[in-house]
Amino acid sequence: MLEIGTTAPDIALEDTAGRPVRLADHLGQHGVLVYFMRSTSCPVCNGHVKDLAKHSAEFATNGVRVLVAVPEGRQEAAAWQTRNDLPFLVVTGREGSPHAAVGMMKKVFGAMQQSGSILVDSHGIIRHTHSSTLPTGSYDKKGIARAIEELRGRDAAVGN
Repeated sequence: MLEIGTTAPDIALEDTAGRPVRLADHLGQHGVLVYFMRSTSCPVCNGHVKDLAKHSAEFATNGVRVLVAVPEGRQEAAAWQTRNDLPFLVVTGREGSPHAAVGMMKKVFGAMQQSGSILVDSHGIIRHTHSSTLPTGSYDKKGIARAIEELRGRDAAVGN
């Protein structure tokens, strides 16, 4: 798993239309929160995404873009995104699993995909990272909120 304070790797992703998406493309003026779902069929992960969507205006106000990374292929991801009418960009791995690119591996004899999140500031530095094998523990809402509050404090201190 990635470490707080380190530079985020420029993960090779693609959106549901097959267009390349790089983490670096979303940096500059904004931070980026990437939520990695265990699967689009996971009811717990879907609940987490619904909560993220419910708070999408707060993320935008705080200068944070949200991406939802799924382990399924583009077509399945696109159908899931349409069914759920999400305000976020849904991405999948361009070269393998997006989860593996950040160290969220399959655990328990390779049967359970880890899920979790990373928050990267506008300079590409990881400010929050969290993963869990069980989906009930994958959404660290308080940790994400704390990291965003710290981002706001940093931005205020440098006049952004």
